[in-house]
Amino acid sequence: MSISGLSRAFLEQSPACNFVVDTGGVFREIYGDPSDLLGKSAAALLDQPVTILSADLAANWSDRFMRVFNGDTLALRERRGELSWNISVFPIRIEGEIRYAGGLAREMTPWGKADQELRRTVLSALKAQEFERNMLSKFLHDSVGQNLTALGLQLDLIRMDIEQDPAICARIEDLQKLLEVMMEQVREYSYELNPSTVERAGLRPALDRLVTRMRERFTGNIRLNVDPSLKIDKNIAVPLYQIAQESIENAVQHSCCSAIEIAVKSSKAGTFLEVRDNGRGFDPTDLREGGRGLGLLSMEHYAAQAGLELAIISTRESGTTVRAVSQGV
Repeated sequence: MSISGLSRAFLEQSPACNFVVDTGGVFREIYGDPSDLLGKSAAALLDQPVTILSADLAANWSDRFMRVFNGDTLALRERRGELSWNISVFPIRIEGEIRYAGGLAREMTPWGKADQELRRTVLSALKAQEFERNMLSKFLHDSVGQNLTALGLQLDLIRMDIEQDPAICARIEDLQKLLEVMMEQVREYSYELNPSTVERAGLRPALDRLVTRMRERFTGNIRLNVDPSLKIDKNIAVPLYQIAQESIENAVQHSCCSAIEIAVKSSKAGTFLEVRDNGRGFDPTDLREGGRGLGLLSMEHYAAQAGLELAIISTRESGTTVRAVSQGV
């Protein structure tokens, strides 16, 4: 395709990085510097297949281009090192046939002053919320939970003292059953506030419990697949759990999905968590304009704290995939 001088100047001088890939996965046009996003310069990529990228990037981009040639338009928010990118990958049709995949990537790391202040305010609120949740969880477990247990023991002693009165014993047994329900609810709520099972028992048991709780609210199918041989440091396991929790919550509340898949595995890129749903996905325009809810901002917060690479891939037709990678773990 011929490009006019004005169009070429526009593309070459645009702050965004633009690229075109053919059906064979070969980069045919590149405008701007893709090195921070793709790991290689435009000169090194031009007329080369996507497999020239590093193994993890080649796998990701090959999958993305394949989906685009099947008719999908992808909206991605991706972090590479210290940089954040908004990316659109879309089909280019010629005479009604998809001949190329187009890519548009804009580096969005610099924030305006107002955006920076808002971000700091929200993240400070998240940290304060985490502290308050931990304190409330400790109070429920150490004070309310223990007092309920003591009350149950006292009722048991009273029941043994008055065994000769079956009616009173029956009422005490009813109270004990009610007390047991209350204690279980307190334990569950305490756990939701502070998922300490991750630190005590590991990521898999914590995710098992999370999935069990979610099945009480979600009528669709939830599948969990965790590599049993994987050993994950708690400093990584906790944020992975928190990202999984936010991802599942977003899927259940907003995506209208019927299936959610959670996977924790090891790859050449490192240990990764992936949460995939088949819901309605995000509107690409919202992502390009930086619109995202507290759940997505929370995931970015947890990923940044633990040094995880976070990528959110979404399409209107195929749902949303949240992927968090821990390098070298």
